[in-house]
Amino acid sequence: MKFCVFLTFAAALLAEFSSIAVFAEDASSAKKKETAARAKTASGTTSKSAKKVTDKAKATDPTTEEAKRNDRDDGPVKSEVATFGSGCFWCAEAAFERLKGVEAVVSGYSGGKGKDPSYELVSTGLTGHAEVVQITYNPKVITYAELLDVFFKTHDPTKLNEQGPDHGTQYRSVIFYHSEEQKELAEAAKQKLSKSGRTRRIVTEISDFTAFYPAEDYHQNYYRSHPDDPYCQSEVRERLHKVNRGFRTKLKGKSDEQAK
Repeated sequence: MKFCVFLTFAAALLAEFSSIAVFAEDASSAKKKETAARAKTASGTTSKSAKKVTDKAKATDPTTEEAKRNDRDDGPVKSEVATFGSGCFWCAEAAFERLKGVEAVVSGYSGGKGKDPSYELVSTGLTGHAEVVQITYNPKVITYAELLDVFFKTHDPTKLNEQGPDHGTQYRSVIFYHSEEQKELAEAAKQKLSKSGRTRRIVTEISDFTAFYPAEDYHQNYYRSHPDDPYCQSEVRERLHKVNRGFRTKLKGKSDEQAK
């Protein structure tokens, strides 16, 4: 009888120890899971913090824009567009088409009211349109900032609604920007020139681009087609002299000119 009682007590004690062992194992497992979860969270937080630091560094790195431009070497370069008004479009067209990286220059009208205006109508000054050139260029060869430099240095940006013998709002100095980046670059270039103290007040208009209407066919490549025209002999050639003198290293070679 005593032996049976002993066995019963021993069995109960063994069950108690087993229960304690299982509880301890469960507690240990739960602790490991909690630790792992904390480690994962900490890792994620560290990763996010590191990413924020990296992103901030990229944002303040002055070479970031240069790196972006270099990245384009891995694929085809997308052409970009610039629209400038600097007096008669015959002069501007002849000047800009000589630059390396410029793929096409089209004379036309922009900045006013009415679609597809005629030269005669624009010449009245009633449409608000300006004579402009629309330039398609390769940004890997010539940048928008460089085009702005040519723009400001090959006409007189201090003349209000006139260039040389041409007078009227259609001959105003104007930049029509196609993006916020172009706007910022145009304003910076204008401000830099204004602060240089080497010129009178800059009156160049900087406006958002809305539409471009190509001019009549006889206006396109006008200097090439009529190099002996009296206007071309005086006004267009004067513009070309400014480009040749100031931007010699940016000019296309003879092979490029012949290809056109």
